[in-house]
Amino acid sequence: MILAAGRGERMRPLSDTVPKPLLEAGGKPLIVHLIDGLACAGFHNLVINHSHLGEQIERYLGDGARHGARIRYSHEAAGGLETGGGIFKALPLIDTDPFVVINGDIWTDFPFERLPIRLEGLAHLVLVDNPPQHPQGDFALRAGRVHAEGEPRLTFSGIGVYARALFAECQPGKFPLAPLLRAAMARGQVSGEHYAGDWRDVGTPQRLEALDRELRRSPEKH
Repeated sequence: MILAAGRGERMRPLSDTVPKPLLEAGGKPLIVHLIDGLACAGFHNLVINHSHLGEQIERYLGDGARHGARIRYSHEAAGGLETGGGIFKALPLIDTDPFVVINGDIWTDFPFERLPIRLEGLAHLVLVDNPPQHPQGDFALRAGRVHAEGEPRLTFSGIGVYARALFAECQPGKFPLAPLLRAAMARGQVSGEHYAGDWRDVGTPQRLEALDRELRRSPEKH
């Protein structure tokens, strides 16, 4: 599943007329970079949720065939459902357990094929070095387990693998994912890995412009 329902407030004014996942870097929309990476890794059945300007995403990607994928869409009303609520609403469209979820506003060369297909617990998170805009990090990683507290801290990449059971007690509506993950961490049910490769949170026009310049200079990164 690719999360593409966010309004993209920090990306305004660009996101006023184009949904953030369709903004281009290196001549290709951010979400297409992700789809291409997933398809190359063998992930061909995709679910994309959307809200703000979501019809543009459906029109651009269609059924996914030209990108080597089969795409289904989970539409959310204006305002979206936040990450947890969006995943929960899309569960009927997801046919695996566990399943992969990726934020639609990142760029990375992470090899998706190395994600686990079985979990020891309820979730597996990919953590990265803290970027300049988020120096405090999110979680700690010790002996392959992710903890809400502790040092040193790393940043959640927006790449995760989740068991359907993580959402077993949830109800339809808007709710965040983080409290579910923190509760699972407290029970020792979240594994993780540290990825030291290339990863970008493309959350502002400035960071999008920087990525665009870099990809145009280095086409082999596409």
